[in-house]
Amino acid sequence: MATREAQQKWRQTNRYVKRQLNVMAREHTHRKLDQFAGAFDLRGKGEAVTFATFVTDALMQRAEFSDEAKKVLEDAAGAYHRDRDLYIN
Repeated sequence: MATREAQQKWRQTNRYVKRQLNVMAREHTHRKLDQFAGAFDLRGKGEAVTFATFVTDALMQRAEFSDEAKKVLEDAAGAYHRDRDLYIN
């Protein structure tokens, strides 16, 4: 774990553009983030989270104009909600 001084320096340097996000997640989620990082040439799990957000946002925008994208997004959301206990608990 980083020292208090290192954390304060990071926060000061990035205060206008970044915030730390510490999230407890299942091992499966960590493995998937590692896979995303490798598959898409990302710099690690943190960037994989950013990428997943970027892809979801792009799909939401595309769904406004494309019935096919809208269906993909609805199917993914439905599957996640149906299987939510697998991912959250």
